[in-house]
Amino acid sequence: MFDIDPSSLFLRFLFGGSAVLASTLIARTFGGKLGGIFAAFPAVYIAAVVGLSLEYKGNELLSVTEQLSKGALVGMAADICRALAASCFILRYGWKKGLAYALSLWALLAPLIYFTWFGF
Repeated sequence: MFDIDPSSLFLRFLFGGSAVLASTLIARTFGGKLGGIFAAFPAVYIAAVVGLSLEYKGNELLSVTEQLSKGALVGMAADICRALAASCFILRYGWKKGLAYALSLWALLAPLIYFTWFGF
């Protein structure tokens, strides 16, 4: 499980860093709402799937990609809740506390959603 191909790690770094850079440039050019859309770009997911394709082939690739996709659904559901909470918490408590509360909510919700959908 911890035997990760260095090229796979590089792809994750490249996709993730590019998404953050693009989001920042778009937000500064066109405003935060449009930048926020790109902040939610699934660069990590894309990089993970591409990385898996370098490490696995055939049915094994399909199996690990399905597992990754199910986990991504959990993360995305928790992210939606976190984004909604952040918009409220940041206005109410300021950006530092609001962000901390929203991230804490995500940390609680992600495992709860996972265990609700997939069991123990």
